[in-house]
Amino acid sequence: MLTAQAVAGWHFDVDRGPDWMFVRLRPAHDGGAEELALAARIWSILEQSFTYRLVLELDHIELLQSCLIAQLVMLSKRIHSHGGMLRLCGLSPGNQQVLHVCRLEGCLPNYDNRGDAVMGTQRPLQPR
Repeated sequence: MLTAQAVAGWHFDVDRGPDWMFVRLRPAHDGGAEELALAARIWSILEQSFTYRLVLELDHIELLQSCLIAQLVMLSKRIHSHGGMLRLCGLSPGNQQVLHVCRLEGCLPNYDNRGDAVMGTQRPLQPR
């Protein structure tokens, strides 16, 4: 696993599996997170590895803010245009609700863990 300061305000843990890249986002505690370059930096990692299947592990993200959501949507579109896929895992219940309210569950599917994300295993629907 490679850990690096990817862009101002963010650290990445990058791991490669068969046909997949795994990136865990961790906000740096040295100032405000700048989401503007986030999608471009993650895209660069994917291009360098010639892999366009990505699992973003977001268990360290307290609140999905609109700037970060916009970067995730932009990254998703870019990945899909190259025949790849983006899956999220580790979102808190509150962040899952944010995606639901924004109607982005289809664009940014969330899974419980890395293994479920790779396999595309959805958890059973629960009554509301």
